[in-house]
Amino acid sequence: MADELIHTGRIVEITPRFTTVEIVSQTACGSCHAAGFCGMGEAVKKAIQVPTTLGGWHEGQEVQVVLRRSMGFKAVWLAYVIPLCLLLAVLLGLSAAGVRELYAGLAGVAAAAVYYIILWLFRERLRNEYSFYIKEND
Repeated sequence: MADELIHTGRIVEITPRFTTVEIVSQTACGSCHAAGFCGMGEAVKKAIQVPTTLGGWHEGQEVQVVLRRSMGFKAVWLAYVIPLCLLLAVLLGLSAAGVRELYAGLAGVAAAAVYYIILWLFRERLRNEYSFYIKEND
């Protein structure tokens, strides 16, 4: 199963189109026995919508949400690596061209913002490309 990303969650809602699974994401210190005392440990609940498939699923059932690992790497590239490279390219390019640092920095941030807006405009296409599926908890 090295080619899959698996998260355990609980089904919170089932509709004809989507099944919503709630997973709890914990920080590295979230499992520490002293996390409650130091305040550094935190758990974040995330809801993932998975296309509803045939199966005997019911609300409250513990399941595993699975995504191909290659899709996870692609998400990291789209969300972090490409905008960082774009920001740095604009910043360094304009700085080398003699533009003041303030304007070069603002242009770099604006270029990253435009990239994220374009990514947001293509969210439906990306949603169809990133397909999660549910399997029973082992």
